[in-house]
This record gives sequence, structure tokens and C-alpha cells, in this order.
Amino acid sequence: MVEHLSDPPALRFRTVGKSFAGVPRLTAVTLDVPTGAFHGLVGVNGAGKTTLIRCLLDANRADTGSIEIFGESSLQTGARQHLAFLPERFSAPFYLTGRDFLTAMGRLYGRHSQVVEMHQAMDALELDRDALDRPVRSFSKGMTQKLGLAACLLSGRRLLVLDEPASGLDPRARAALKTALAARHAAGTTIFLTSHALADVDEMCNGMALLHDGRLLFDGSPDALRARHGADSLEAAFLAELAADDSARGRPPVRLAQSGAMPLG
Repeated sequence: MVEHLSDPPALRFRTVGKSFAGVPRLTAVTLDVPTGAFHGLVGVNGAGKTTLIRCLLDANRADTGSIEIFGESSLQTGARQHLAFLPERFSAPFYLTGRDFLTAMGRLYGRHSQVVEMHQAMDALELDRDALDRPVRSFSKGMTQKLGLAACLLSGRRLLVLDEPASGLDPRARAALKTALAARHAAGTTIFLTSHALADVDEMCNGMALLHDGRLLFDGSPDALRARHGADSLEAAFLAELAADDSARGRPPVRLAQSGAMPLG
């Protein structure tokens, strides 16, 4: 999707701040997510990613600053009619069948998906079609996650906000998710997601924002972050950015775990 100069950003955060019990979790975060972008939000555990998303959804009211969704204040309930959201710890009512859940979500989104559309969404995520007629209480974690993702894909909303959408998915399902999101992005949907896996952000996103201790350290393309530190991988560039900030603030640097996995959350 080509962004026009007259288009407002899909998301606009301006000096957003939030504290809990006097402890800052977000400090003057200013960020634009352009309409039509595929934008990643990354940071270590506790960096403030979920807090920022909760402020966007007005689940937590920001203490300072403002947030806009396609030019409308996020404090206006109507502004959120443009987005579909998947939380990191998604769960559906256990007593519903897959079909019941997708039908109920479709009503909330103002859409009435036909069975063929449900099948298409499920196929795209490699969720067995027979899950439509099974109670959610019988689903595995991965199946439940796919059901929530299917609801987002069927929502028809201009903006998808996904908090760790690949949580609980095996490698094959993760690949299917990336393909499905790429197709939705190519069709014009703006996607804003958090992810544990920097490799996924590098592959999918044309922009990324890096939060550290509630502050925005970087906003640009994955290529730009690599170039900024002369790094061969996005993981190395990510760690270099955090190390530079920690050094400037007199703090011990973030280190890789023994397994080599990134300490992201």
C-alpha cells in the first residue's frame, strides 16, 4: 500500500508516559506508524512494549502525552473501530466451539463471515477445519492462538495490533503465520506487532521501534539499525544499541543467555 502525504499515520504516539506506583514504565515515547506499514516493536522483558499497547487500547490510561489512531484520539471509543487486537496471553471462552467464537467475534467487528471465509482463514494458519465444531476447552495452546489470529484475519479492520502473535506456535505454524500476515499487509492492512524473534521482525517488518526501560532508543528500518552499528545481524545490532545506552547511563550491559537466545519479551 502506498502512503500518501495527506494520510495520517495509522498510529501516532506523542510523548507518552506511564508510571505504576511511582515507577516509570514509559517515558516520553514519540513514535509514528505510517498507514500501510508493517512495524515491529521490540525490547527486553519489561521494556514497556505491552504497556504501550495497553495505553493505545485505553486499557491503561497514559499519564502524559497523546495517542492517535488514523488521526483520531485513542481516548475516543470510535477510534478503535479501525483495529483488531490479539493479546499475548490470548484465551477464548472454553465453552464455545471454534465456530461460535469466530461468529461472535465477527458480530463484534461488524462482519458476518461465511463458512468458506472461516475455512480460508483456518487453512492460512494451518488450523484444522474440524476445530470449528470442537469446544475451545479441547484446543491446545497453539490451536487457541491460531483461533485468535483467525478472528483478526477475518475482522476486516485496517489495522492489526498483535502482541507476540507467534506465542505457542511451532515452526511450521510460525511460517504459516508469516505468510498470512504478509498477504494481509500486501492487501493494504497496517500491522503493528511485538515479537520475541528478531529474525521474524527482520524478515517481515519494514520498520521497527526499540524500547528500553520505557524509552524509545531507535525507530527506523532493520537495515538502518544494522548499518548504525556495522552489524551482520539484527540481533547483534539490537544488543549493540542496548549496550551503548546502558554504557551511557552507567549500567551493566544486557548479555545473551547461555542458550544464545535473545532476552526478549
